[in-house]
Amino acid sequence: MIALGGIIGSGYFLGSGYVIGKAGPASVLAYLLGGLIVYAVMVCLGELAVARPIAGSFISYTRDYISPAWACGVGWCYWLTWVTYVPSEMIAAGIIMNGFFPVISPMWWAVLFGLAITFINLSRVNLFGEMEFWLALFKIAALLMFCGLAILIFFGIIGGGEFLGTSVLLSSGGFAPDGYWTVLLTMVIILVNFQGSEIIGLAAAESKEPAKTIPATIRQITVRIISLYILPMLLLVTIFPWDKASLEKSVFAAALSTYGLDWAGAIFSFVILTAAISCSNSGLYGCTRAMYALAQEGMAPAFLGRLNSQGVPQNATALSILVCWLGVVLYTLDQDQRIYTYLLALSGFTGAIAWISICWSQYNFRKQLSPAQVKALKYKVPFFPYITQFGIWVQIACLIFVVFTEELRTCLYLGVPLLVLPIVIYRLAAVRKEAVAE
Repeated sequence: MIALGGIIGSGYFLGSGYVIGKAGPASVLAYLLGGLIVYAVMVCLGELAVARPIAGSFISYTRDYISPAWACGVGWCYWLTWVTYVPSEMIAAGIIMNGFFPVISPMWWAVLFGLAITFINLSRVNLFGEMEFWLALFKIAALLMFCGLAILIFFGIIGGGEFLGTSVLLSSGGFAPDGYWTVLLTMVIILVNFQGSEIIGLAAAESKEPAKTIPATIRQITVRIISLYILPMLLLVTIFPWDKASLEKSVFAAALSTYGLDWAGAIFSFVILTAAISCSNSGLYGCTRAMYALAQEGMAPAFLGRLNSQGVPQNATALSILVCWLGVVLYTLDQDQRIYTYLLALSGFTGAIAWISICWSQYNFRKQLSPAQVKALKYKVPFFPYITQFGIWVQIACLIFVVFTEELRTCLYLGVPLLVLPIVIYRLAAVRKEAVAE
């Protein structure tokens, strides 16, 4: 449920409009490819998390199996991604609540949600898990409701129509109106929608029996992630013309409203609200654990690596919250649609770097083991090394294709410096330490 809470955010309900508008019905193929990437990353993380269930997860793995400098860059990049993405979710929640209660400014709602998320993340981890369970459950129920209504609309049972068949799916240019090339061009946004599943690894050290729970969770979550994304998306493009999709409104709500189901559109507005809160909650959990790991590895100030009496990295959480609240203020000054697209693309770039590092770390980890040690592993990546290499090279290809999309290309201008700068600083600090030691 933590993984589902992290990935089913407002980016899925709103960002899917961008993907469908670019790729048309072929966006289903983009989500299918994204699901395969999720599977590759999750099984790689599963092998590492069961073998070494440590706080910080992939950052510590990256340090040990790739390099400390790369781990520093990936860790800070990952943290910066979430502390810029979480405020956008808070603002999204504030805007939705302002629609229900116009007399109260979205800013105040955003601050209220920020306070609630702060309390949850500073409390014991079981409170966090309990909150995520119910928030994720509500989102899953809404998606199942959409699937049920979409099927009834498709067969003409409701919505005042008749059996649709392929009349909507293949209208306005066919299945891939602008060519299958667009499937690859939108993949960076797809990766954003799937991000959050790696939080399972971040929580591995705080679970009671990781060797038992992590493999089972990974198997279940992979199937559920794929089904909760691909099936609703397939039904969506069969009942809603792709050329009407946009970022202005949830495509799910727009599709249902097209057939006179405005009440369902209102429900989805509330779903987006819970999705924003849930994703903010999961994202803050993930980035504070990442900051804690950086501090433990000497890649961030030591005070950020301290735990409170309940085992929560309180200082890392406080710093992350502070930066998030600063982001809330900045986002209220400019809520242009392009800013939201840039934010999604940046999150996709830095998230892909983290996922590539997970697969790369697992590859190096397995290569260091003897045949006897490999046999003793309690959980193994199936079809190694092919699954691992697929996870690495397909994501690298997705990042390369970003160059060909003008509105997404900006993520490289921001993402590459966010990755490289911490690496350079770490290298310079290491050289300075060596000079002092001599």
